[in-house]
Amino acid sequence: MAFEKTIKLQNCRYDYTLSPTVKKFTLKDNTFFETKVGNYELTRLLEKVPNSGEGFKLKIIINKDLTGAKLNITDKSGLRLVNIFKSEDHHIHQEKFYFLMDSLVERGIFTKEER
Repeated sequence: MAFEKTIKLQNCRYDYTLSPTVKKFTLKDNTFFETKVGNYELTRLLEKVPNSGEGFKLKIIINKDLTGAKLNITDKSGLRLVNIFKSEDHHIHQEKFYFLMDSLVERGIFTKEER
């Protein structure tokens, strides 16, 4: 998956665009860590029950130039992509995803646009 300026997840209500004013220190302040190749990565578990260890893995990677991002939601192992927006059975996972992304929007990392 290539880095994109705008992240468009299938069946998601919003498109997320990397903010042109994002700074490296802002990413680090928001628990992104720098990988060996210089990209910035954030991994979170979207759980129905907090601290259960059961849920879907959300991974956001922003390239070292701060010009593009990748976003994946996978099963817990990280091997299979999952669409949490396809079924209403995952409404708790969706709420947690939107909450996390809204916090990143508030901090100036992303901007969001309703579809």
